[in-house]
Amino acid sequence: MGDSICGLAYLDIYIPTTRLAYAGHMTGSTMQIHYLDGSRLRRSLLAACDYAQQHRDELNRINVFPVPDGDTGTNLTLTVRAIADTVKPSRVTSVAEIARGAADAAVMGARGNCGMMLSHFLLGFADGLAGYDRVNTAEFCCAFHRGAKSLREALDKPVEGTILTVIHDTAVAATRSTAKDFVALLQHLVDEARDSLERTPDLLPVLKTAGVVDAGAKGFVSLLEGVLYLVDGSLPISVESQVHEKAGASPASLVEYPVSQEQFRFCTEALVHGGSFPTQTSVQSRLRSAGDSMIVIRSDRVLKIHIHTDEPEQIFDYLRSLGDLVTHKAEDMRAQHRSIQRAAEGHIQLARRPVSVVTDSAADLSEEILRAHGIHVIPLLLIDGDQSYRAGIDIATEEFHKKLQDDSELPTTSQPSRADITKTYVRASEEGEAVLAVLAASTLSGTFAAGEAAASGFQGANIYMADSLSASVLQGLLVVKACELAELGWQPEEIVREITRVRSQSGILFTVQTFKRLVASGRLGSGQAFLGRLLGIKPVLEIDKRGHVTSAGKAIGVTRARSQLMKLVDERIPDGTERMRFGIFHVGMPEIVQPITDELRGRYGNRVEIFAAPATPVIATHLGIGAWGVAYLVEDE
Repeated sequence: MGDSICGLAYLDIYIPTTRLAYAGHMTGSTMQIHYLDGSRLRRSLLAACDYAQQHRDELNRINVFPVPDGDTGTNLTLTVRAIADTVKPSRVTSVAEIARGAADAAVMGARGNCGMMLSHFLLGFADGLAGYDRVNTAEFCCAFHRGAKSLREALDKPVEGTILTVIHDTAVAATRSTAKDFVALLQHLVDEARDSLERTPDLLPVLKTAGVVDAGAKGFVSLLEGVLYLVDGSLPISVESQVHEKAGASPASLVEYPVSQEQFRFCTEALVHGGSFPTQTSVQSRLRSAGDSMIVIRSDRVLKIHIHTDEPEQIFDYLRSLGDLVTHKAEDMRAQHRSIQRAAEGHIQLARRPVSVVTDSAADLSEEILRAHGIHVIPLLLIDGDQSYRAGIDIATEEFHKKLQDDSELPTTSQPSRADITKTYVRASEEGEAVLAVLAASTLSGTFAAGEAAASGFQGANIYMADSLSASVLQGLLVVKACELAELGWQPEEIVREITRVRSQSGILFTVQTFKRLVASGRLGSGQAFLGRLLGIKPVLEIDKRGHVTSAGKAIGVTRARSQLMKLVDERIPDGTERMRFGIFHVGMPEIVQPITDELRGRYGNRVEIFAAPATPVIATHLGIGAWGVAYLVEDE
């Protein structure tokens, strides 16, 4: 194979502290790597993402542009985590396929200016690698340059001294390089990127005043450094500990909020699915007058928007007219800045958002929604003999639904371990001043009590508990509502009160195809199940306002059960309700989603927000294959 990798050409394990994970041909004492294939790019991306995440706290600390809201590190972390989660399990060997997968994942997970800009770069980079199974240094440099060009062309108002400049300067260095092996090329690119980063304060006065480099640009440099350290085996000791050792307050807390330059208040992001979007230029023209710091990503399948605006709902209304608004958020940047200042007054150097939200895996939230809001999830447990599995981690939803279809012996469910709850609280507290946990109903699961017990002795942050008195998509709707209020700067006590109020006028109804799992879980007697099967009765159940599963009705046959369920949903929503949302869940019945969506839109209008998700294993194991349901969230006061 020419430059085989010391017998490790097909090793797919990322080992961050050794060059053997990426080793190439050795010439004397100098290592050389002459080509980049899918496996090598995959390992490079994992190393880059891992090292960049270690810089989260430092990037938050120095984040002063475009506004000092202290979230660049968090946004970059969430973006690269989406990339790593996608490429890590991949076994493809084509460099083009890995690059495309990374770019698509970055788009779906992109947060903030830096995440959106990195995504644009990766999309162009992937276009430059299209059709290649492996590339040499010259081909790689052309793709790198194409990524930089794609980013610049995509920006409505390019600002120098940011990640844009560092990517551009590094791309110029790449095109001028004559290196024939990737080790020398990487070192050259990292050197140039570091030099460009050091020049960012000369291009942006706010950086020079604060005495920092641009946070997004530093994040990009850390990505390149991660690959270099993987190749030469010189990964330094944890970056995270260095942040805590820095003296003085966070620069982001010392910089006044630039009201005269940043006239808009809400950092607004949204993701739309559809099939026939306007051009990127058309979307930019349509939104230009609504705000600034706009970045638009458009592909055949998705449209993603980032913009600072005072009217986020107008942005969302426009995007709803283009397709399915899958996720949206609007963060109050001034509230974020006040949070940083409070931390500085308390001599806390790390910049954190005001409230970080936690839920559990009974919430049936899609990965897109979890990433969009940065929600932390406590995994519930499935017990199968002597084995335990964390739902959504050790066993995937689709895999579990197939087990249901096979009618094999299924595991039982259990509340999460104290260790998993505490780990989730730790991660959430690293990002938020306070932690708000919106968990499955205390009446249905021991998760809420376990969450309270773990919170009582937790030292990292104040933890506030909200009993959803629900599960599945109703719990998910409440979690999203909590995130939106947190992003608007509400205090955690206020959010708990509002979630409690909204829950009192909301609900979830569902039906099942089989009684087997309800009998096994003890929620239905065997005699009732026998009679139901004999007569073809399909029950319609609900989780009532006190959090108990109760009978709401019944019908003969599947078709009548569907009509009955939708009729009950309609009856439970008060006349004149103006603000409502819906959630649809199913167990192995994706075909039910579109007709139920169409029916809800027909009744409540095309602007009504609806999200759908397959039931997570914990919910599915209690309901069985063929179950589905609708949750309604009434927000009117």
